Amino acid sequence: MRNDQHVILYIDDDQDYLDAVREMVESEGYVMVEAHSAEEGLRVYRQEAPDLLIVDLMMEEVDAGTSFVKEIQALGNTAPIYMLSSLGDTLTLTTDTVAIGLAGVLQKPLDPAALLGVLRAQLKPAAR
Repeated sequence: MRNDQHVILYIDDDQDYLDAVREMVESEGYVMVEAHSAEEGLRVYRQEAPDLLIVDLMMEEVDAGTSFVKEIQALGNTAPIYMLSSLGDTLTLTTDTVAIGLAGVLQKPLDPAALLGVLRAQLKPAAR
């Protein structure tokens, strides 16, 4: 938390998605920090200790998101992690999301109501 606000780390190589999600989450009183790659995401994760993570599946490499999740789980991460993917239901059907440590999968294009529902369910209300 930062100043009584939950911190959300969003990792995606698409700046348009980063900007859109920032607008959604910050309008609800959350703080968003961003990274453009899994490597940068690891640095930001260590600096910020986020309360929730959203990770794009396909960034600089096809499975960069999955590799990132495995790496932070090895560091002892306890924050909920959501994978963001255009594969959506296909990812859920073909991957054991619980085994790799995901709290869930969000579909691209991102539905604002779905994202905010996840945040509200996972985090205590953000300070206003």
